[in-house]
Amino acid sequence: MQEYIEIQGARENNLKNVSLRIPKRQITIFTGVSGSGKSSIVFDTVAAEAQRLLNETFSAFIRGFLPKVSQPDADAIRNLNMAVIVDQKRLGGGSSSTVGTATDIAPILRTLFAKGGQPNLGHGYMFSFNNSAGMCQTCDGLGQMVALNLDKAYDYDKSLNNGAIQLPDYKVGGWGWKVVIKSGLFDTDKKLSDFTEKEMHDLNYAAPFKVDVGGGLNIKFTGIIDEFSRKYIKRDLKSLSERTQKTIEPFITNGPCESCHGSRLSQQALASKMSGHNIAELSSMQIDELIEAIGDINEPSVEPVIDMLKIRLQHLVDIGLEYLSLDRVTDTLSGGESQRVKLVKYLNGTLNDVMYIFDEPSVGLHPRDVHRLNDLLKQLRDNGNTVIVVEHDPDVIKVADYIVDVGPQAGSGGGNIVFEGSYSELLKADTLTGRFLSQTLPIKAAPRKPTGVLPISHAKLPRNRLCHNRPRIS
Repeated sequence: MQEYIEIQGARENNLKNVSLRIPKRQITIFTGVSGSGKSSIVFDTVAAEAQRLLNETFSAFIRGFLPKVSQPDADAIRNLNMAVIVDQKRLGGGSSSTVGTATDIAPILRTLFAKGGQPNLGHGYMFSFNNSAGMCQTCDGLGQMVALNLDKAYDYDKSLNNGAIQLPDYKVGGWGWKVVIKSGLFDTDKKLSDFTEKEMHDLNYAAPFKVDVGGGLNIKFTGIIDEFSRKYIKRDLKSLSERTQKTIEPFITNGPCESCHGSRLSQQALASKMSGHNIAELSSMQIDELIEAIGDINEPSVEPVIDMLKIRLQHLVDIGLEYLSLDRVTDTLSGGESQRVKLVKYLNGTLNDVMYIFDEPSVGLHPRDVHRLNDLLKQLRDNGNTVIVVEHDPDVIKVADYIVDVGPQAGSGGGNIVFEGSYSELLKADTLTGRFLSQTLPIKAAPRKPTGVLPISHAKLPRNRLCHNRPRIS
């Protein structure tokens, strides 16, 4: 027997006392022009009430930490399921949240290395940059470090006597400059560009020792990089005076950690490998390349983990995100990418009889990949869930079991249900959506001739990527 979510007398925003029934465990798609009231029904009424009722199950103390959701303006809303809202809000989380962590694929990859990596570290948390045992101790698992920009710090065409050191603490005639000159380590008339490797190392990293600068005064000399790091970088830059911050700002740069090279992992984790790759190298691969690399691992003891990993990675490919990598930070994803990453996470879950609500999931998706989105929506439905979608794309609308068309116009001209039924019935309906979907646009018989050019100047490809057939987007 078919069950329904029932709404009576909904009046949120421009809704005009709307009443309708949404079939459970089916795909229901809401259509209509922008501003017609689709979101007012789906998000401001159905989703809001489901969220409010769920929040009411928690204690007053817990509710104090939850977003406040007011009761929707409606006479009655019945038979709701728990709602999972998959909107287009961009995923946050900072540098600690990646595609791998957001999709729960990273823990499986860590399990793979914990079981099969050599040398074996035994525990998955040893491969997590969010855990003190697995993070790089140099950069605290951030992968990036504030460092001295040597190209700004030095003028390699000058000698020490002529002011090769550009840092404010080493101006010619100053105490910092005198200590370097009097250290006895360097030919002070030789250009830095002619320095030997040992001389440059001493200039940058020499261990501290006292230098007689004259007049019975001894001052400690320390390598330039080590001294700059001690005075500025190892301190909280924000704790320095505004004047000091402005003075040193031109000489500092953010770059990959020299220890972990941006992977954020400890040296132990990076040393553990499978089929010649460590976990950081696999995490930085494009998803489609990663699936191939995982397939090359021939270790019977980890076959179940590999099989699970392949299934979840394939979900990312199916949703058109094969160009991403697991180490991609989530706050760099677009709204459309964020929504699809969330979709993959829920596909990996085992919940059923849940109400999944989507806000135009086709946004940012290439037309050739829309069928993949449809397959995933159907998979959610076939797992026993109610799928509700706000959508404009005709190819997504076709997959609906039930369609609710809202309109007839936008704003004050909308807010009514103008059609309910199947896709084939919608094509015959006298609504804006029905009329436009039933129209077939002719293909131009004589496309316009191209004129002009789009110039690309000074384009560069990183040297380590010249061997690939195509640039890697990340």
